[in-house]
Amino acid sequence: MANSKSPRAEWRVAVGGEETSAVFEPSVTAEQGIVFVCAHGAGGNMNDRGMLALAHALRSRGIGVVRFNFLYKERGSGRPDAMPRLKECFTAVVERARQELQPKTLLIGGRSMGGRAASMLAAEGFVCDGLLLLAYPLHPPGQPDKLRDAHLPAIRMPVLCLNGTRDAFARRDLMDAALKTVKTKWKMHWLEGADHSFHVLKSSGRADAEVLVEIANAAEAWAARLEGNTH
Repeated sequence: MANSKSPRAEWRVAVGGEETSAVFEPSVTAEQGIVFVCAHGAGGNMNDRGMLALAHALRSRGIGVVRFNFLYKERGSGRPDAMPRLKECFTAVVERARQELQPKTLLIGGRSMGGRAASMLAAEGFVCDGLLLLAYPLHPPGQPDKLRDAHLPAIRMPVLCLNGTRDAFARRDLMDAALKTVKTKWKMHWLEGADHSFHVLKSSGRADAEVLVEIANAAEAWAARLEGNTH
């Protein structure tokens, strides 16, 4: 079982004729079998500063983390793959994690576009224990009429979604309206003053590091409840 003694692992994962990179880093605290397969955002990659900081924060709260590159990023491209290809890559990495780690509690999700891809897998009935969304991109900036919410009512697994109150991709009133159609246990956590990158202005009196702690604390409490309910 995956726990704090599981060794760090680097994988090459086959995805329909291509390969991508993935890395598993175990929890550094209690021996918990919680593993989170975390996808990067459209402009990021598995080793960007935000992903590394997030992984470190979660691992300090008992959550092992798998990071990976979508295929376009592995090729060095800046143009994201089409959603079916993103989902194919995500699925391949999750199945590798399931095989290698045999986690007691398996979470999928990620930042922005990566979280959206995970949410679409979840809506299609993908089997895992929970969906962790970070800066879910409900709509493009300045285009609140182009909502990405049609699939949300089909999600059946528990969800924790964290968005900043200054996130240009997620107007709060529109998120509240979208969640009225959701039937699963969806916990919405708003990060006061944070933008889409979870950055806060100095004038807010908060620091980015404090936002990261808030994210990690919320994820830890939510994952612990999941672990108690599913096992």
